[in-house]
Amino acid sequence: MVQKLTILFDLDGTLIDTAPDLMNAHNYVMKKFGYETKSTNDIRQLVGQGAASLIGRAVWGQAKKEFGQINDKNIKNEMVKEFIEYYGNNIAVESKLINGVIEFLNWAKENNISMGVCTNKQEHLAIDLLKKIKIYDFFEYVAGSNTFDYCKPDPRHLTNVIEIMQGDVKKSLMIGDSETDADSSKSAGIPFILLEDGYTEKKVSEIYHDYLIKDFVNIEQIINKYLNH
Repeated sequence: MVQKLTILFDLDGTLIDTAPDLMNAHNYVMKKFGYETKSTNDIRQLVGQGAASLIGRAVWGQAKKEFGQINDKNIKNEMVKEFIEYYGNNIAVESKLINGVIEFLNWAKENNISMGVCTNKQEHLAIDLLKKIKIYDFFEYVAGSNTFDYCKPDPRHLTNVIEIMQGDVKKSLMIGDSETDADSSKSAGIPFILLEDGYTEKKVSEIYHDYLIKDFVNIEQIINKYLNH
């Protein structure tokens, strides 16, 4: 029996451009707690590590001098809670699929490729978004930041999903848009396809990758190299 190819996808900035809705949720919380708002481009650089990191880095991480340090953990937790609640209620207002995604998912399904999602978004939010944007049924498994006791860049986030999907690490790929995806792929020993203009502060040249793509148009040419091996 020939082992099926398994493809794992990041979610935010890879399958779906979620930055506008993340920005709206982020700015809602910022205004409520008396902090400055961010632009969509700012948000794109702050995503990737999950809600707590997004809020945390914006308030007491990168912008530490601008905002001042918040020492009250209760306030930090409240901000994250408010963010998740608002975002969950407005998760698919302006978010849209990355160019070529639906065509590629249909092609992959036709070619008997197993597909899963590994995201640092909370699992219930990831599933809800995938359902609302109507691509959930393409995936055999969706793992969020809270699915296991670890998440990206820990390689087990990927390898555990591959195992659950009854795949083979030696016949698996990861597609993502940031160093978080790249580092987990590299540690897991699976090829990594990087999307340009990802949700990251790093330049493409600074991120490990085997292939670089602008979007999902014509990505089949790359996948075919792995499909019959």
